[in-house]
Amino acid sequence: MSAIQDQVRRRRTFAIISHPDAGKTTLTEKLLLFSGAIQIAGSVKARKASRHATSDWMEIEKQRGISVASSVMQMEYRDCVINLLDTPGHQDFSEDTYRVLTAVDAALMVIDAANGVEPQTRRLLQVCRARNTPILTFVNKMDREVQEPLALMDEIERELGMGVVPFTWPVGMAKFFGGVLDLRKAQMRVFSPGEDKRHDDDEIIDGLANPLLAQRFGAAYEQAAGEIELVQEAAPAFDEAAFLAGRQTPMFFGSAINNFGVKEVLDALVDLAPPPGDKPAIQRTVGATEPKFSGVVFKIQANMDPAHRDRIAFVRVASGHFTRGMRLKVTRSGKEMRPNTVVTFLSQRRELLEEAYAGDIIGLPNHGVLQLGDTLTEGEPLQFTGLPFFAPEMFRSVEVADPLKTKQLRAGLTQLGEEGAIQVFRPVAGSVLLLGAVGQLQFEVVAHRLEHEYGCKARITSARYNVARWVTCDDAKELQRFIDGNAHRVAMDAVDAPCVLLEYAGELRAMQDNWPKIQFHALREHAGLVFQKQLDG
Repeated sequence: MSAIQDQVRRRRTFAIISHPDAGKTTLTEKLLLFSGAIQIAGSVKARKASRHATSDWMEIEKQRGISVASSVMQMEYRDCVINLLDTPGHQDFSEDTYRVLTAVDAALMVIDAANGVEPQTRRLLQVCRARNTPILTFVNKMDREVQEPLALMDEIERELGMGVVPFTWPVGMAKFFGGVLDLRKAQMRVFSPGEDKRHDDDEIIDGLANPLLAQRFGAAYEQAAGEIELVQEAAPAFDEAAFLAGRQTPMFFGSAINNFGVKEVLDALVDLAPPPGDKPAIQRTVGATEPKFSGVVFKIQANMDPAHRDRIAFVRVASGHFTRGMRLKVTRSGKEMRPNTVVTFLSQRRELLEEAYAGDIIGLPNHGVLQLGDTLTEGEPLQFTGLPFFAPEMFRSVEVADPLKTKQLRAGLTQLGEEGAIQVFRPVAGSVLLLGAVGQLQFEVVAHRLEHEYGCKARITSARYNVARWVTCDDAKELQRFIDGNAHRVAMDAVDAPCVLLEYAGELRAMQDNWPKIQFHALREHAGLVFQKQLDG
């Protein structure tokens, strides 16, 4: 086996997804704690204290107690290199989450045992299912009053349309929560609370039918044993092929806040989640173990270090062996880069990176050279696909409160638009910039970041638009005629792709009838590719 093959085999790259407040960021902390990547978990609840979740680094996240940006963490566990991507749970930031899901090989779904399957969980699962992403399920908060595990299992199967195979099963709940039965190892891990415990010294009782279990846990154990018998008779056995195709999910129970049940999930990720696989480009399919480097920019983050006004492009390595200082080509622009200050992440903590392999996430500091969706190679003209930009559903006008700060406003919005935090549109006719978003909270975060990161207070007011579509045409002259004829409602986005903005859906239908040669796109990935082909000639 070659060195590259061996390194790729060791990689596991996955995202944690959930509805807000299901405990996703807490679980992220505890996975890091358990792997030894951090020594003390950030207290997600103690937002007023000096500790915050390791994966929440933005000032507004610390103030509000929510994750609004995806973060990346790398750790080693059982001779595997694990790349863990924590995503925003709030639906207003779903675009960032969707793009992160294009960079992972598996997903860990966190479900609040009291609330069951919630709306954002369904939306994220649809994205995972569309990509056939393997999913593991962690049912959280078993130390509280929650739904019965059989009811949760049935709801997951019914709501998400996938088979569920329990790998662990809870004994009791809330103050009667005794621990979890490990159905594969035929043993019980006894629950003991403790936020910063790694549970290496937890009491383990061997045998699922051990008489000691009935003596110790009484009715809670008897109920769990009966449920397990039912499940094992009715549920299908674990099918690795169905799991890898995203049709079946292993299910685990625990309490993330107490770091309990986390070891079983971490072990399952190593044992079951696939290593990096092949990635399709327009030109060909790229193998993960190919010798030459290739990668794709799936996220850009400005001002992770406000003191240095930095701008980091997160690149998912698709193939080959990356080394610091190697010569890379940006396929879109043809520009060459020789990045020397490449970083790896433990959320906001960074270390200089010497090398990386397929599945790894590397950070390339740059000043506008890289855009979302860019492909980097050693010279081969490849373009990876699949990075989505969704047509905004809400619009606002934005002006600077102090005219002397106009330059800062433009610079701030340019950077925030390029990182995908908000969509920024420059009207063809008119000087007031427009912001497009999926949810209201995005506007609030942008206003906060403009003030605190760029030093300019912005006035964000309502705009009349409700519908947006990117426009392309095989005939460049016809496209220009369309833009000229509709200049009052056409705007350019962050990559200068034209977009038509309308007040009503009925206007769009009329426009499609009047301009039959023009294609209208709700996803910019398609529009961007056609637009790029026009630029190429």
